Amino acid sequence: MRVSLVLWLLLGSAVACAGDGTGLDENGIPIGTPPPGTEVTLSGDVQPILTANCALSGCHAGGSPVLGQNLSAGQTHANVVNVPSQEVPGMMRVRPLLPDSSYLVHKIQGTQGSVGGSGVRMPLGAGPLTADQIATIRAWITAGALNN
Repeated sequence: MRVSLVLWLLLGSAVACAGDGTGLDENGIPIGTPPPGTEVTLSGDVQPILTANCALSGCHAGGSPVLGQNLSAGQTHANVVNVPSQEVPGMMRVRPLLPDSSYLVHKIQGTQGSVGGSGVRMPLGAGPLTADQIATIRAWITAGALNN
């Protein structure tokens, strides 16, 4: 296991440099795909980030969540995966396998304007998510945005 992780890290470094600009490596695998045996889950990894920063009263929780996007535990998957964004209807909130084509990622990175979006970087009224938190959400999307 340890040897395969080291090989994956070495290969991942080479692949990231060899990518073709589409977010895929030369084998068609999304750049940033977690190594085999490393599973990022919605319930264990992503939901705690959303619960602490987004699924708050008056934001993305409760009976009338902002933009109809409820990020509460048990609600997130149905409210984001393959659901059109209200700010950029031609873009999904979360598009499995493609974090750079997922509006949620642009909102938490503060790059929403680059894809025709509006508003401010999320979470509103708080500091931005950390690089590790954003990387975790991106890894979950890259792995297929499963309801796990």
